Parts: sequence; structure tokens; C-alpha cells
Amino acid sequence: MDLGIKGKWAILAGSSRGLGRACAESIAREGVNVVINGRLQADVDVAVAELTSRYGVMAVGVVGDSATSSVQDELMAACPTPDILLLNGQGPSPKNFLDIEIDDWNSAVLQALTGPLGLVQRVVPGMRERGFGRIVAVSSAMVKSPNSFMSLSHGTRLGLTGVLKGLSKDLAKFNITVNQLLPERFDTARQEQMAHVAMKMLGITYEEARAQQIASIKAGRLGRPDEFGDAFAFLCAAQAGYISGQNLQLDGGSYEGVF
Repeated sequence: MDLGIKGKWAILAGSSRGLGRACAESIAREGVNVVINGRLQADVDVAVAELTSRYGVMAVGVVGDSATSSVQDELMAACPTPDILLLNGQGPSPKNFLDIEIDDWNSAVLQALTGPLGLVQRVVPGMRERGFGRIVAVSSAMVKSPNSFMSLSHGTRLGLTGVLKGLSKDLAKFNITVNQLLPERFDTARQEQMAHVAMKMLGITYEEARAQQIASIKAGRLGRPDEFGDAFAFLCAAQAGYISGQNLQLDGGSYEGVF
């Protein structure tokens, strides 16, 4: 299927590796020019070089934390009029609720709520003028059943979900869609990190931690990053203009509810 987005530009926060990189791959394959963002220069440089050579698109790298205003300035300078925006970033390290301090909460709010919303504010005016925009945020499928161990991440991500849902209603008439992708466990470095956290907190082996991850998914396997990237690409497509304000679960059939 031709997604009808060849030649468009995308700002992709947190896209130098993991699920963000998979998103970059999927839309670059469709001919979308990309601004790659990540915290490590080496990761960004590799992503830019590989996407450029592999797909023949233009790619620009911006290094730093996309939740900060200075890096957002750089992102907008690299692409003043993006057609597509990916809101993605690594969540805070998990802590037990009683161990969370006020500075942890403040940092999590900037990282996963106010920072991303600041970037949305920057791109929406241009999207309205052009009559096309695709905003997709990466959240977590586990926000539907949070536990105290993941409070930092769930609290801020649920806040972002609420704001984006309201925004989607206002922007629909401009052909700007706002959706969220809710991944469960995908086979990325993040799950490696979480396995090591589980080893430390639960006193189990690495093999046991990974087995627990797989056992939590109804499909009996971790997701593949390319599966996630292709779902993102479709939400960016011209054909997806009637899909907005939705939370698409990519969880291997694990969610128990009907809606």
C-alpha cells in the first residue's frame, strides 16, 4: 500500500534506537524525510547514516533530551514545518512508591508530560496551516492497570493521554490526527534494562526475568520492533485521516477488556 506520505517531513523524538528507531525505519521506507533525535551522538549518527543510505531520504540528527526547550529549539530549526511528530522517550527508572521523592516526580512530569506537550504546541500551528498533521505518542499498555512499582511512569503518561485526547477533538477538522501507541513488551534494550531491574529487586536470574517477560504476553513472545514501526507508519498515512483520539494497543493480545 502506498501510504501517501512520500516527501513529507517528520520530527521523531527518541528515535535513534529501540521502538523510535523502528518508527523511523518504517516511515523512511515510505519516503518520509526524518529528524532523528537521541541522547547519544554515536547512536544518532549511525541512524542518520543508515536511513539516508538505505532509503534515499534526507535525515538530520539532533542530540539531546527532547523534553527540554533548548533541544526543541534545535528540532524546530532542523525542521520548521513538520508533517509528522513522534512523541517518544525512555521513561523514568521504576521505583517503589514509598521510595519516590518529590524531585523524581518533577523530573517525570517534565520528561513525559510538559516537555512533550511543549513540542506539540510548536508544531500544531504549521500543521493547521497546511491542513495535514500526524501526531503519535508512545505510551504504555500497562497504564490501564498500573501498580505502585511503576507509579512515576504511569502517572505522567496517563496525564499526557488525557491532554492529547482532548486536543484530538479540536484538531480533527484540520486533518490533524492525534493518537497513541501502547506497546507492551517489545524486544528492545528497554526490556533488557527492565530484566536487570527485576533481577535486583526480585532476586532472580536474568533467564528467569526474561521468562517472566515472555510469560506476561498472551502471544507467548515479545513483540518485534518492526511490527511497532509499521503500526506507527499506518497512523501517519494519508489513509488514516479518520482515525484520531485513539489508543492502539500493541500487546500480543494481552489486554483482558473488550474496549
